[in-house]
Amino acid sequence: MKTSKVDLKKILVGFAALTVAVTLSAFSADAQAPKRAITNIAGELYRFQNNFHFSVFLVTPDGVIVTDPINAEAATWLRDEIKKRFNKPIKYLIYSHDHADHISGGEIFKAEGAIVVAHENAKSDIADKKRPTALPEVTFANNMTIELGGKTVELSYLGPSHSNNLIVMRFPEERAIFTVDFISVNRTPFKTLGDSYFPNWIEAIKAVESMDFDILVPGHGAMGKKSDATAHRQYLEELYNGVLSGLREGKSVEELKSSIALEKYSSWGQFDDWRPLNIEGMARVINANKQSN
Repeated sequence: MKTSKVDLKKILVGFAALTVAVTLSAFSADAQAPKRAITNIAGELYRFQNNFHFSVFLVTPDGVIVTDPINAEAATWLRDEIKKRFNKPIKYLIYSHDHADHISGGEIFKAEGAIVVAHENAKSDIADKKRPTALPEVTFANNMTIELGGKTVELSYLGPSHSNNLIVMRFPEERAIFTVDFISVNRTPFKTLGDSYFPNWIEAIKAVESMDFDILVPGHGAMGKKSDATAHRQYLEELYNGVLSGLREGKSVEELKSSIALEKYSSWGQFDDWRPLNIEGMARVINANKQSN
């Protein structure tokens, strides 16, 4: 009888442990599930969110124009949602630039018959760097317009900025512009400004400011308006000029981190963490330009 009681106790303890393990496993899986959503921007232009990355797509009577797929799982989810919600074929896929965190998974849309479009510099970078996505079939040098079902998207290359192949996409009817990675709304640029070109980046934002639009749609973070592009340019100008001046005075990067406060932007997202990294990255870019000239 004692053995029977002990065995029963072991069974109950084991069952309880298994229940806890299953519950924790389910909680962990749920906690790691990606945050995905589709929201309307204007007219038939929509924004797709996958965690901290965003892309846009335009629905027309003749089909859908999608942009950055983000990754294969996100692209699969978006493809299925577009079919379910709009019942339209995906006709075009446009890459903003070659970076893998934005354009991975393009093969999902290409398999649906979408024509893949990107800047001409992006095609060679995607191939050379073996990005996990479909190669562009159509490329352009400066400007390109895609028309589908009576709607239009204008693609513009504004010179090297964040990468040497980044483009902006303007949707004139919806008065919106999609700007990935080189303009944010009330948020400092990402960490050490990887793959960046200065002062060209600043000039590219000026070109955006000269365009006709109301809604600014970044690849990360909140949407905004044209004045947010101006504010982001002004931040970069103050950052660039401050670092350039300090380096010319012989200051070290650590001294620059202490002296370039940029206090006007202290309310921006990630300011405390990324301001010193922005200074470090800008110093790297300026020093690299000096060595190459």
